[in-house]
Amino acid sequence: MRKLPPLVELRAFDAAARHLSFKQAAAEFGVTPTAISHQIRLLERYCGCALFRRRPRPLSLTDAGARLYPAIRGGLEAFATGIAAVRRDRDRQPLRVTTTNAFASRWLVPRLPAWRRLHPDVPLEVIGTDSVLDLQAGDGDVAIRYATGRVAPSAGTTEELLSDTFWPICSPCLIAPKRPMRPADLAKHVLIHSYWSPADREPPTWQRWLDAARRKWRHMPDFKDMRHLSFREELHAIEAVIAGQGVGIFSDVLVARELAAGTLVKAFNMDLPGYHFYVVRNRDHPREKTIQDFSMWLRSAR
Repeated sequence: MRKLPPLVELRAFDAAARHLSFKQAAAEFGVTPTAISHQIRLLERYCGCALFRRRPRPLSLTDAGARLYPAIRGGLEAFATGIAAVRRDRDRQPLRVTTTNAFASRWLVPRLPAWRRLHPDVPLEVIGTDSVLDLQAGDGDVAIRYATGRVAPSAGTTEELLSDTFWPICSPCLIAPKRPMRPADLAKHVLIHSYWSPADREPPTWQRWLDAARRKWRHMPDFKDMRHLSFREELHAIEAVIAGQGVGIFSDVLVARELAAGTLVKAFNMDLPGYHFYVVRNRDHPREKTIQDFSMWLRSAR
């Protein structure tokens, strides 16, 4: 492509030619008439000829300026039309939200009708994955991270969303009517486990809960003598507990609906600390306004 003069010079010429006034062109861009005159002189130097007759007044185009003006006007209009089309297409694209499978299924998805009612023109694409996608590489627009390392994410702009607590949870069918579950009763039930990465700090596992419970209660059964059922996927462990297959330790955020409805209950009044959820986005994202709206909605939906 042949070399072109700077866009600022072309825009200054276009405005001055439309208004036939440096003063009105300057007002259009919020600069001084001297600044417009300077840009015009740079363009005239580039072209090697005068584009305006400055004397006698009023300002008028030279023959060269009159030939150049339609080309520049048409080019700028083509730029504006093309950019507007790209912006419209961008706004029609789904906002890509990445988060863990469990949080997407148990917390985010049930609340999406509320987002659609408030923002019917902003579709979402929910990417449920336990891998950490790279927002900088464009793998997503905004992330809801679960900080199991007990350190807030360092990349991008980070806002804390909520935190959770872990409780022994079971179906009410496993608890005798009018009698709370006692520590010794655990020996009669299956302990449901879900996978925690070795990189997770102080994961809320059954071993950790039982160690804490022994400092509070007597007659705790030994871990090795109990029955166990393990799942790689946390969602499957939750389903097993809902089906009455045993007792699991789960985030109160992920099973909040079942606890409120009574389809799951806390087996013991002793918890383990959980982690924090964070909303993470890139700085200066092209869809910053939409992402801010989504982040504000998340906080209101807690």
